[in-house]
Amino acid sequence: MNKQQSYYETMYILRPDIAEDEVSNHIDKYNELLKDFGGTILDSQMRGKRRLAYQIAKHREGIYVQLSHQGDGQHIFKIEKAMRLSEDVIRYMTVKQDGPLPTPRPSNKNKHSAESENKDDSKTNIESKEKEPTIESEVSTPKKNDSEIKEKAES
Repeated sequence: MNKQQSYYETMYILRPDIAEDEVSNHIDKYNELLKDFGGTILDSQMRGKRRLAYQIAKHREGIYVQLSHQGDGQHIFKIEKAMRLSEDVIRYMTVKQDGPLPTPRPSNKNKHSAESENKDDSKTNIESKEKEPTIESEVSTPKKNDSEIKEKAES
């Protein structure tokens, strides 16, 4: 039987009051579970603490984690069962994607630092262009006066 690999995206929300090292432990735990159940992790990102649209279990904020993975679909039930049994996960949702996932965009932090590096590079390029000596070509063409050119054009 030919098992077709599909693309999935799971978004889960962790309680806002857990420590950062516990958050990374949860991310690693679910990534390992996914691998153990036969899935392939494509991308795993912590999206940070955000305000919830409505209150969930007396929490107004949550730590969002996005997990993009590929598999035959049998691993979804098992990973969601592990999330359902965890007290630290307050919501989760898995969505099946139609095709391959787009490449992830760099975060704003990386984009901001890249822009500042580009600005620094452009400044050094301008400075280096100003300091470069100009090199004249070895082949010289005879220069004609503007008056000679005008006279030839008139005739």
